[in-house]
Amino acid sequence: MPKRLLILGSTGSIGTQALDVLRRSAELELVGLSAERSWEALVEQARAHGVTCVALVDEDAAARAAEAWTDGEVLRGPEGLVRLVVESGAELVLNALVGSAGLGPTVATLGEGIDLALANKESLVVGGELVTALAEATGAQIVPVDSEHTALHQLIAGQPPGAVQRLTITASGGPFRGRTRAQMEDVSVRDALAHPTWAMGGKITIDSATLMNKGLEVMEAHHLFGTPYERIDVVVHPQSLVHGLVQLADGAMLAHLGPPDMRVAISYALHGAASVDFLNGPQPITPLDLAAVGELTFEAIDLDAFPCLGLARAAAEAGGTAPCVLNAANEVAVHAFLEGRLPFNGIAAVIERTLERLPGTPVRAFESLYDADREARALAGEAVAALA
Repeated sequence: MPKRLLILGSTGSIGTQALDVLRRSAELELVGLSAERSWEALVEQARAHGVTCVALVDEDAAARAAEAWTDGEVLRGPEGLVRLVVESGAELVLNALVGSAGLGPTVATLGEGIDLALANKESLVVGGELVTALAEATGAQIVPVDSEHTALHQLIAGQPPGAVQRLTITASGGPFRGRTRAQMEDVSVRDALAHPTWAMGGKITIDSATLMNKGLEVMEAHHLFGTPYERIDVVVHPQSLVHGLVQLADGAMLAHLGPPDMRVAISYALHGAASVDFLNGPQPITPLDLAAVGELTFEAIDLDAFPCLGLARAAAEAGGTAPCVLNAANEVAVHAFLEGRLPFNGIAAVIERTLERLPGTPVRAFESLYDADREARALAGEAVAALA
């Protein structure tokens, strides 16, 4: 029987590519879709795939969808997302939501013992130990949907205990690779959104430009693979063909290479951590031609030019609510930059000021994370106003 799949964030980059993977697979059956506010695209997807229940976080968008679409049920708000998870009968949930809004559905999914294909890295950044402990308690599996973590997942699989000594995550370097901090002072939103390799949503693309995304990925790798932070490295790899590396106890290093196509990672997660045929059929993935590639290069990261990675590592090592505060401040700062209310270098400044004013405290329950998120957003908003 096909596995019943629910896609959260189906109108975004990961969600639309997941639907492409779904169309090619007889092993998956779609039972629900959700979006934040793109109700027209969501309704079109529901009609195309015969889905009878959708959810929209934005209440106004949900009301408009309910008026325009009478072939099924439209659930509303964050509570609607949770209801969709619990009531859809899904056996696998793809969480492709952006930002800390993905934490609630992640908790609902794992709490129900449903396997989770996780593209929302903020769930682990913010929830950390609580999320992984919940998965262990219910027996639900977490499979990453990310080129870097998919690579590490495949490289680590089958290795005996103690064999893997270090993990290395690669970064393209983003659109400003090679620039100094001073050279990025006046960059535009358009410049920052011009990623050299990946086509992604606005927030994730800006995180790639600041390298904050690598800080979040370090935290994600720590929680997914149980690896101490001091044994997780980040290196710039402009070609974006080596997605992850592991160093073994004997000094050997294993590398995962592949084309920069997110459908590889999505398909791997949706098919239970298995590789399936994507070289044939419509819109096939083109395998690498190493002779045509010619060379693979690697560079150290300039932490003075890209301080967000250092801020993320510091918050990760501090633990407690510090990663939650970092993530909330980053979301506020990125939003302000995209709206033209904050210069590019101001993103790191807002995060640093917020962390200084709101040090991390121990996490004992999910409620403490929501409290820290709310307070951090208020302080970050004040920092944006001061720097504007």
